[in-house]
Amino acid sequence: MTDGIRLAAMLEPGSAGTGRRPGAGPACLDPCAAPASLQEHESATGRYTKRSGAVAVALSAVILAACGGGGSDPPAPPPMPASEPPAAQPAPTLGTGPAACTDGTAADFPCSGISLLRRVPLAAMGGEAGNDLWGWADAETGDEYALMGMANGTAFVKVSDPSNPVFLGRLPTHTEASAWRDIKVYRDHAYVVADRSGVHGMQVFDLSRLRGLSGPQTFAADVVYGDFESAHNLAINEETGFAYAVSSNTCGGGLHIVDIRMPNNPMFRACHDVARTHDAQCVIYRGPDADHASREICFNANEDHFAVVDVTDKDAALTLSSSTYPDSGFVHQGWLTDDHRFFLLGDEFDETNLGVPTRTHVFDVSDLDAPVYVFAHELATVATDHNLYVLGSRVFEANYTSGLRVLTFDDLAAREIGEVAFFDTFPQGDDVAFAGAWSVYPYLPSGTILVSDIQSGLFVLSMD
Repeated sequence: MTDGIRLAAMLEPGSAGTGRRPGAGPACLDPCAAPASLQEHESATGRYTKRSGAVAVALSAVILAACGGGGSDPPAPPPMPASEPPAAQPAPTLGTGPAACTDGTAADFPCSGISLLRRVPLAAMGGEAGNDLWGWADAETGDEYALMGMANGTAFVKVSDPSNPVFLGRLPTHTEASAWRDIKVYRDHAYVVADRSGVHGMQVFDLSRLRGLSGPQTFAADVVYGDFESAHNLAINEETGFAYAVSSNTCGGGLHIVDIRMPNNPMFRACHDVARTHDAQCVIYRGPDADHASREICFNANEDHFAVVDVTDKDAALTLSSSTYPDSGFVHQGWLTDDHRFFLLGDEFDETNLGVPTRTHVFDVSDLDAPVYVFAHELATVATDHNLYVLGSRVFEANYTSGLRVLTFDDLAAREIGEVAFFDTFPQGDDVAFAGAWSVYPYLPSGTILVSDIQSGLFVLSMD
């Protein structure tokens, strides 16, 4: 037993859309990193790479090279605020729990209303710096899993017994280490993209392979989709079976649409290249705007604006609206309320550029053709916000150095929202910095909450 995690062995570190096939486009310069020079990569040799044997990965420092294309030199990207990539300094020696939140602390972590069931350090997952996070609930067995991105790959951790998580193994990066990995799930398959990681493509992994395992393995992807090289984020509409890669080296950085209805046979479907998109949520719309009822709609965080796009017809995706708001920095990511009436949005640079407290921006999207900016809710912290998700009347925010913040809202039109709980995964400080909590996953049926931290690994938490 190591840190409460069963380990058989440590892993080795190792406006309209277009239906044309995407070409190599402008380099994907992410605003969360210092400017990087362009670097050529070898072109893909085939559409897919099938699973074959063990995967050996030579790990190195995170490469901050742009994802270059072919042909003539790409146009220069728009200027972005210069900043460092998410910090990967070693974490201090911190507790792993379990620990109830008592008198404002749980083990070494400040808290209120949230207890530590267990922390899984990066080293216990054979990992380097942490990044994205998603979850999977196995409908066949009832087991629950954390899927955590790391610089050198994706870790799979069984959290069915949340106080005794079991590390089952790691899917190494397809190419190079990357500070930016993104993971989503559709029909018991994980889909993994990476940014600035060479010709990485999208890894597809059949999660049913985790059933019955008791100790760690090094996995290989079942399939690697190769119609883009790198992508910063990935959205999946589980109702329709379409994936939307964004900020890739194709489709002008906009929506690269992939048909994944056959999970192990992803097929390119179309581009929507009107604007560069950093993140998106795509749903079958069931909100108050009757004109767009039951349409497939993507809500896009487009760096300098918020956009609503109808993607029902993949060959003719249509931008319905583009909206801005006062004092924007970098339109990063957001999520709809369950009734599809409001969209809550995080801006990754307003705290840094303007010196404002941690802010959550609220849009009324009752009219998809004309969203209305309502207000910005300010927390008592100064930390940079990163990723947020909505479940019922709660908002779960991974806000870098201030960790997980949980807000409850009632009537957002009347600005009725406030913080009700928190768990600070980064007790070293609450300054404006790209360190600490990267993402949160609040959707496991058990109510267990997962948080990924750049320095300190996976947190398995519970609301008190």
